[in-house]
Amino acid sequence: MAQIDDIDNELIRSEIEEFIERPDERARMIETFARARPSMQEISAALIEGEDDDVDELTRKALDGGITALEIMDDGLIAAMGIVGIKFRDNIIFVPEVLACARAMKAGMAHIEPILSESGVPSQGMVVMGTVKGDLHDIGKNLCIMLLRGAGFEVIDLGVDTSSDEFIDAVEEHQAPLLGMSALLTTTMPNMGKTIEAFIDADLRDDVQIMVGGAPVTQEFADDMGADGYGADAVACVELAKRLMVERERSDD
Repeated sequence: MAQIDDIDNELIRSEIEEFIERPDERARMIETFARARPSMQEISAALIEGEDDDVDELTRKALDGGITALEIMDDGLIAAMGIVGIKFRDNIIFVPEVLACARAMKAGMAHIEPILSESGVPSQGMVVMGTVKGDLHDIGKNLCIMLLRGAGFEVIDLGVDTSSDEFIDAVEEHQAPLLGMSALLTTTMPNMGKTIEAFIDADLRDDVQIMVGGAPVTQEFADDMGADGYGADAVACVELAKRLMVERERSDD
C-alpha cells in the first residue's frame, strides 16, 4: 500500500495532508500520485495552483519527451482535478480558484485532445448532464463534465434549471445510456426524485442509468430516490460512470 512519502512532489504531499480528510479519498489520492512519475506530479501541482501557462509548457514538454497523451491526462491533469474537486466540495476553495484550475486543465487538454482524436480512442459512452429545475449552480457539474470528457465520454450538457421533460427529451434524442443530475440546494434536491419519477411514468426508467451528486446530496438520499449511483466529487462521478457502463454492457450480453 502506497504511503504519502512515496509522492515526490512537496506541494502534492501538503495538499493531501492538509485538505483530504476522508480516509478513503486520502488513500485513493496517495495511491494515484505515488504511481505517477515526477513530471506528472509537476503538471498536477501547476494545475492545482491554477498556473495555466505552466501546465501548457509542462504538457508540451512531456509529450516531446515521449510520454503518452493518456498518461498525461490521467496522471497529470485528471488526478489534479480530483484534489480541486474535493477542495471545492468542502468549501476550501471557491469559484474563482476553480475557474483558474479549469483554465489550466484546458491548457493541457488543448494538446491532449487532438492526439486522442487522431488515435481513434473509442468512446466510453454518452452521458446527459444537467443541474435540476430551480437550481442555477453549475461549477460542480462542469467539473464532472470536464473529467468525463477527458476520460473519453461524450457529454450532452443541458446546463442549469433543467426540467424533467428536458432530461427525458435529451436521453431519448441522443439514446444516452447515462444521465447525471446535480443539485447544490437542499430545496432543489427533491427535483432529482421527481425527474426519476418522470422517467418511470414515461416508461423509460429501464433505458437509462441515473447518477446524482452535489454538495447536499448523500448516498442515502440517492438510494431513497432510486438513483443508480451517487458521486461525492468529480473523480467519483467518472468512476461511477465507468462502472455503470460496464454493468450495462454485462446486462445487455
